[in-house]
Amino acid sequence: MPPTDAPPMPRRPIIGGVTPARVLAAETLADLRKGFLLDPSFERRAGGLDARDRRWAQELLWGTLRKRGWLDALLAARVSGGLARLDADVIDLLRLGAYQLLEMTSVPPYAAIAQTVELAKRRHGIGASKLVNAVLRRLERDRAAHGAESLAGVVPADAREALAARHSHPQWLVERWADRWPLDEVEALLAANNREAPVVARPWGLSADALAAELTAAGVRLAEPAPGTVWARDSLQLAPGAALTELGAFRQGHFHVQDPASTLVTQYAAFPEGATVADLCAAPGGKALELSRTAAVVYAGDRSYVRLQRVRANLRRLAVENVIPFVGDAREPAVGAVDALLLDAPCTGTGTFRRHPDARWRLKPSDMAVMPALQRQILRAAARIVKPGGLLVYSTCSIEPEENDAPVDDFLATHPEWTPEPPPAGAVPDAVLDGGRLRVLPQRHGVDGAFAVRLRRAG
Repeated sequence: MPPTDAPPMPRRPIIGGVTPARVLAAETLADLRKGFLLDPSFERRAGGLDARDRRWAQELLWGTLRKRGWLDALLAARVSGGLARLDADVIDLLRLGAYQLLEMTSVPPYAAIAQTVELAKRRHGIGASKLVNAVLRRLERDRAAHGAESLAGVVPADAREALAARHSHPQWLVERWADRWPLDEVEALLAANNREAPVVARPWGLSADALAAELTAAGVRLAEPAPGTVWARDSLQLAPGAALTELGAFRQGHFHVQDPASTLVTQYAAFPEGATVADLCAAPGGKALELSRTAAVVYAGDRSYVRLQRVRANLRRLAVENVIPFVGDAREPAVGAVDALLLDAPCTGTGTFRRHPDARWRLKPSDMAVMPALQRQILRAAARIVKPGGLLVYSTCSIEPEENDAPVDDFLATHPEWTPEPPPAGAVPDAVLDGGRLRVLPQRHGVDGAFAVRLRRAG
């Protein structure tokens, strides 16, 4: 786990001749090496950028991380002795430069090389800058002479290794997915993970049609048809490029942003109207907001004070009064008895790799044992505060059976007073149900991955 959600914001160094967006990208990758998470680190550092530079920096960072495995293969073939002999920060700079050369058509090759060389010089001296210059120029010469498709070299003969190399995923993850699904479905999952995650708006205080009209009038294009409109009722998918925080509809609290998979979890929960609800792992807060549409009150807790500030900011912007945020550890719930409880458990997040491309490189095989142990502990604690006859919904954004079905089945085996209960008819489309459990997969449904199961306590 990272030491905190985001690093302290340093004084931005003066980098002569290098754009602030590229400086931010290099600094953010340095944060990731220290164990920080991509989203909070980027948000912390991007405050001084205008909307255009912010979007450019995000494209560079997220794209570089999605393509990291592929970029490393290309770079390693052009560095004498391989990448392992280089400083980790120099490797990251090479990745940033290579991604600009090969994937960002808006960046002239000379600019991609010159800017990266200058960054290397400022951060590591003249020796590093010469190496970066030589490697990137060789990469650009090879691309210009033979085309980008020829750069990868020999594709591994093993089908699983080839998938990992071609789609830039750790080999061990591809292996475990290939043990569960046919290779064509694994490839569809890997491809889905490498697509840019869309922005999906959930109307607040007005109808979807009214929000659509307001956004269209502001010059925002809506993507139709879109998975958001298929799986999650009333969601609107925005075409790429919208500067969300500058929109009047955003500032006035007319929508919040949430992937359809997360919306499906709350629609699947189908908590009774007027219920007292707890959301014990609430940040960033989208599910608590959705639950508040019908609940009398939602107690939204999270162990991270930093992450909880994002919840508070959304509550203020949307003028929501029936959500009560608090700092608390879900292993020791600081809430009294409730009618219904959502436990969106901490997990490996393998269903959200398109949104969090750093996660695929951060995870370790051992996490598949560590996280389920925590999930079981939290589930047992959460069950104690649900009233007799009440509902508990266990959910994750993982697609791993060890984190989804296994903790629930173990819990049911030792808690006979709890039974699984499917959602009411029509709560969610039948296509995302699996034996009464919610199971959303990126390769099948075109949205983030998610899992949920409703559990009823005996009265």
